[in-house]
This record gives sequence, C-alpha cells and structure tokens, in this order.
Amino acid sequence: MQTRGEGNGWRRRAIPIAVWLLAACGGEAASATNGEAASRDSTAATAESGENTPVSAPRALPRVVLLGTSLTAGLGLDPDKAYPALLQQKADSAGYRVRIVNAGLSGETSAGALRRAAWVLDQPAALVVLEVGANDGLRGVDPDSTYANLVKLVEVVKTQRPEARIALMQMEAPTNLGADYTRRFRGVYAKAAKTTGVPLWHFLLDGVAGVASLNQADGIHPNETGSQRVAGTVWGDLAPALASFPH
Repeated sequence: MQTRGEGNGWRRRAIPIAVWLLAACGGEAASATNGEAASRDSTAATAESGENTPVSAPRALPRVVLLGTSLTAGLGLDPDKAYPALLQQKADSAGYRVRIVNAGLSGETSAGALRRAAWVLDQPAALVVLEVGANDGLRGVDPDSTYANLVKLVEVVKTQRPEARIALMQMEAPTNLGADYTRRFRGVYAKAAKTTGVPLWHFLLDGVAGVASLNQADGIHPNETGSQRVAGTVWGDLAPALASFPH
C-alpha cells in the first residue's frame, strides 16, 4: 500500500537526535460500563413481576486496540485530546459502536511492544492497530531487528487473538542517522506488511512531523492541533475498517 510518508516534512527537517531521545509516552486509556448493574436491575424486575423470561447480558462493544508509543498515548496532552480519544469521537459520530482502547506506553521500542503484547491482548479485540517502532528509529536500532520484531508481533496477535484483524502503521526515522538508514527503516514496514499479510496504514505523523506549529515544544509530540491532524490521518484508514465490521 502506498503510504503518505513520501516527501513530507518528516524527512525534510532533521531533528537533533538528542531531542528525539526525549520521546516518552503516557499510558492506556480505559473505560467501564454499567452493564452488570443494568443486568441486576433487569433480573430483579423480572423476578418481581413473576415472569420467567431470561435476561440477556448487554453485548460488549468491539474493542479497537491501538498498541503504540508516546505518540499514541498522547504525551503532553489531556487524555481527551490524544488522537485515540478523537477517533472515539469520530466513531461515535459516524454511528460505529466500538470502543477505542489507547494502549500507548512510554518510550517503547518494537522489542518492548513484543514483550507487552500478550498482556495488552488479555481481553478480546476486534482490531489491533500497531503503531510500533518510532523509538527504534530514534535510537538507531538496526532496521533488520525492527523488521523481525514487527513480524513476530503480528504472529503474537494472530495466535492470541485469532478473531482480531490487524493493521500496521507506517513509521519513519529522522534523517540524523543518514539517508541510507532512513530508507532502510522506512522499507521494513512495507516488507513486514507483505510478509504477514496485514494492511499497511499511512504514516501516523503525515503532515505533522517537523511542522513546528503542529508540535509541542519538544518538536516530537503533536500539540492539540497536530493531534487533530493525526486523528484525521488515522481515521482515513480506520473508517473503512469499521464499516466492514458486523452490525
């Protein structure tokens, strides 16, 4: 799949590696439902009326798990301004009954994501979106190692959650480590997607990376306006996926 990483400001503007190494992220957003209480109330009402009609528990919403780094966690933003929360708003407005789960973690590399995946996928998932490898690029990890971790990560998801669809987000490396490294790093995502048979979604920070007005003072993490732009990019890939969910 063609990505939007080609020719954008991410590669035109080199960001000092010392600044890049400041990247770290927040945590996982979570929410609860009142299904259990509603079920108890309904059961009590049935018993009081003498009816024997069985009461069905509310069906849990399909979970869309965004496994990622500080970029997904929304470092420096209020949780409701991070792009996963904005995606939830878009899904709600479009009438898609899903739960968007923010599973971003501070400073995580692809190796770290691989170690954490089993825990993140302890609960059911209808779709798992992998925003993985940004910190590999910041630290100069060998792209071949990143590739191997991406392939293994997809295999873990398929094994633990065979019911889940999987998507891989394109990520890019800053230009500080040279054009050859940037090219090799970019290429491992298309290669991993082809090897595993999962769709490759567009570059997360398309039109945002390297644009000062769309980033916080660290030059790495999107500000509120940049987060809105990121949400729009991801929604372009997510909306068609949600449209194909069973209704």
